[in-house]
Amino acid sequence: MCRFLAYIGRPIILNQLLYEPKNSLVSQSFHALERKEPLNGDGFGVGFYVPEIDPIPALFVATTPAWNNRNLRYNAPKIRSNCIFAHVRAASIGYVSETNCHPFHFGRFLFMHNGEIGGFAKIKRRLRDRLSDERYNWIQGTTDSEHLFALFLDKYLQPSRQKNAHGMAEALDETYAEILEMVARYADNAPSYLNVAVTDGTAIVASKCTLGTSTQAATLYHSEGSRFSCKDGICRMEQADPAEHSVLVVSEKLTDVREDWQEVPLNHFVVVQEDLTVTLHPVKAC
Repeated sequence: MCRFLAYIGRPIILNQLLYEPKNSLVSQSFHALERKEPLNGDGFGVGFYVPEIDPIPALFVATTPAWNNRNLRYNAPKIRSNCIFAHVRAASIGYVSETNCHPFHFGRFLFMHNGEIGGFAKIKRRLRDRLSDERYNWIQGTTDSEHLFALFLDKYLQPSRQKNAHGMAEALDETYAEILEMVARYADNAPSYLNVAVTDGTAIVASKCTLGTSTQAATLYHSEGSRFSCKDGICRMEQADPAEHSVLVVSEKLTDVREDWQEVPLNHFVVVQEDLTVTLHPVKAC
């Protein structure tokens, strides 16, 4: 399984999320603290928004380990964004290639996944048969995650769907229900792990969901405050200015400040709305 972080709020320099915290995402690429296998070296990706230039996000992915990529190290201190998705990969389904690196991108959307769809090889053909031609032809890689994203897009982009955070959560729940029905029918209810995050640059929906397993779910936390700051190697979510708001959703706590982090309950969505209000909702499909 992988590690990821999602950020939305006051514009922040990428370096403050990827490198500066004690348990930064780059640190998690070689020494993750909250999973049995500490290595996540099968590539990485960073997507970020610059809405004053374009609503379509920028995206940088590579198959090299995040800890050993000089371009990432050089550019992270020079990029500022109000919405950032970053992911370090431990490949489970799909070979190591740029097309299989998260986050995946379609239009205004970014999507990333920590986990796997149980028995994906047994349902892959059936899943692809349910996609629109546009989404079917859009898929470039071989991961279960990209197929999951494609099915979500078909559901969310329906004309009748609310185009907001709650609409994204509903579409993701329907996506899970359809996929888990296929897993139950064709793959003997193989265990599925669906820690997922999706954004359109204005809101974020993330989930912590498992099915068909007694194994503990992968960790997921959220943190909110006025801003996330790092100074002299000390990072924390500050509560200084009620007029500002920032939210992080992460696979692992970035710091040791326990009160800054709230664990997402099993089989729940964390929904960060356009006004940066954070709410938790059960995942009906799980």
